[in-house]
Amino acid sequence: MNSTLLRASSLLLIAALSLPQTVFAWGSVGHRMINRLAESALPKDMPTFLRTPAALDDVEYLGPEPDRWRSPSEPELNNAQAPEHFLDMEYLAQLGPLPHERFQYEKLALLHGLDPAHVGLQPWQTDEVWERLKAAFRSYRDLSAAHKNTAPVQQAILFYIGWLGHYVGDGSQPLHTTVNYNGWALVANPNHFSRQPGIHSLFETTFVGPDGANIPSADVAAKMTPVHFVQGDVFDAYIRYLHATSADVEPLYLLDKHGAFDGKGNPESRAFVEQRLADGASMLRDLVYTAWVRSADPVPQFSGHSGV
Repeated sequence: MNSTLLRASSLLLIAALSLPQTVFAWGSVGHRMINRLAESALPKDMPTFLRTPAALDDVEYLGPEPDRWRSPSEPELNNAQAPEHFLDMEYLAQLGPLPHERFQYEKLALLHGLDPAHVGLQPWQTDEVWERLKAAFRSYRDLSAAHKNTAPVQQAILFYIGWLGHYVGDGSQPLHTTVNYNGWALVANPNHFSRQPGIHSLFETTFVGPDGANIPSADVAAKMTPVHFVQGDVFDAYIRYLHATSADVEPLYLLDKHGAFDGKGNPESRAFVEQRLADGASMLRDLVYTAWVRSADPVPQFSGHSGV
């Protein structure tokens, strides 16, 4: 390719990457499935209110909730929270170790000439919602110990679990970890993957099918891992989870190249989607369990206003 064509191709890529992602992840069916499976698999030593039929219904309903905030009828809300659904992992190598605080990350991205709204805010939003859940569990413990009414905080906990589940579900969808989120956008395309838009909704919504017709929840549940307490820093563990998800970007495109997501697909494509959903449900369950356990930790003494 001559230098003129190379520059033109690069400019087209830059223009494509300057557009914020507007596609959703998993659709309503996948998000509901992840949330319900995670809630159903919580350890038995957690509070019993989490396992009631009403709690399961509430958390399942809330799975798609942040996508309900992405309507053009609420443009400011849509614009503010759209980047919280994805992270383009291709940019991370140039950023180095990622700060845990959202604003510090935004400063770092801008320092490297990147717009954080276009790179994505997914792990920061997830970590912040997880910390809200941990704080709510701590309030539940305090109220229970004082023999006070816990009904209001139980409602808050279920909301936070449902809200958290959406982002953890987004994080299990490979196309939410890449610039190639709806067609291969990178200039380099040695495998000749499709550049046409449409793969995103085909993979996460059409193929999953109405009411999970192609992907039964029982098959997803069978692929979930045993419950696991997240050791160490939760933000760092979540970044590792996103890296594992992003490793499936090219396998996903390869399946698409062979038409494996058309109609009912084949055993390989169904197993691929089941595993992605199962990883999301497993991670959500483990984060909820970890928030519960860590809510018993002593609270550090408040040292004054932390702002500037």
